[in-house]
Amino acid sequence: MKPPYYAVIFTSKRTEIDENYAQMATKMVHLAQLQEGFLGVESARNTSAHNPEEAQVGITVSYWKDLESIQKWKQQIDHLEAQEKGKNLWYENYTVRIAIIEREYHFESKK
Repeated sequence: MKPPYYAVIFTSKRTEIDENYAQMATKMVHLAQLQEGFLGVESARNTSAHNPEEAQVGITVSYWKDLESIQKWKQQIDHLEAQEKGKNLWYENYTVRIAIIEREYHFESKK
């Protein structure tokens, strides 16, 4: 990806309710990949039991060409359904942040 582009940063804390969460997450990634302007996605979830306050905290960052693509994804019908289930079942709370990426650089070990 060559900057500038946008990042949608979704930070969430899960509830104890599973009810097909993993299947929906997989479906959302697949559908996002089909959307015009989608550039990629990265996701991580802390499942550590060492600190209950941090357990089940997750961050998903999706990358988009422009704000119009992000808005269209937010309104996609299956994504709307996932958002509603998230609010009613899967998340204690979440925050969405949208940022523009102006610069990036990489490191890769030669080992």
